Amino acid sequence: MTSSQPVDQHRNYPEMAAAKDRVEPAPRRVRGTVGDRVVFDTVRALYVWERPYYPRYFIPLPDVDGRLLVDESREQRLPLGTARRQGVRVGDEQRDGAARVYGSDAAHGLAGFVSFAWDALDSWFEEDEEIFVHPRNPYVRVDALRSHRHVRIELDGIVLADTRSPVLVFETGLPTRYYVDRTDVRLEHLERTQTETSCPYKGRTSDYWSVRFGDVVHDDLAWSYQFPTDALRPVAGMVSFFDELVDVVVDESRMARPVTHFVREPVLKGSGAR
Repeated sequence: MTSSQPVDQHRNYPEMAAAKDRVEPAPRRVRGTVGDRVVFDTVRALYVWERPYYPRYFIPLPDVDGRLLVDESREQRLPLGTARRQGVRVGDEQRDGAARVYGSDAAHGLAGFVSFAWDALDSWFEEDEEIFVHPRNPYVRVDALRSHRHVRIELDGIVLADTRSPVLVFETGLPTRYYVDRTDVRLEHLERTQTETSCPYKGRTSDYWSVRFGDVVHDDLAWSYQFPTDALRPVAGMVSFFDELVDVVVDESRMARPVTHFVREPVLKGSGAR
């Protein structure tokens, strides 16, 4: 093991490798749009880790359509340097505080680069694929592998799913997710909700379910991707559960509930609804 970081003995998956304040070139075409207008189009973007979990894109100012920027005459002193705040205006649509243009004191050669708030734009693209939530971290790997391990999902002693043909998703920085065919899920315990989430690596969820036992409801414990990204195509239409909030038994070994940034504290069996 080459890492100098101590290993958490309760964690059985690799952490992300990139650290805060890292800057790397992004060797792909990156575009952002509002409506049908392209706000920027570049092959010179940088990955910038303002936090350790994932990067943001910084865009060279010459690759931004300056006609769409609205100078808000406000400077901000940020950890990476002084930045001038900009809005984005497309037709009658204006997005205040949508971008920050970094000045001459910016760290890591970021002077003259623009950082856009993700939600200020309608769509982001890497090459011709739409991406969601944040850029895909080049230090994250996501694999969907078919398996014949015996996986059982339980909650409060009740079996929610039981399969011998799961797809296991291994994503850097997260515990293994077990995807189960719907025919192996006890759907009578699942109650569909309106929740929708997005993932840079898997796409947008098509379904979310809470688990109901009588009057007790455990909110949004399971989800599915009907149309995942190409790399995650093996999980299309399958159901997965938050390992942090259910009991997972693999080949008759009960797995410890992990603690992640989704659920900071482990929820003990029998503790009731979220």
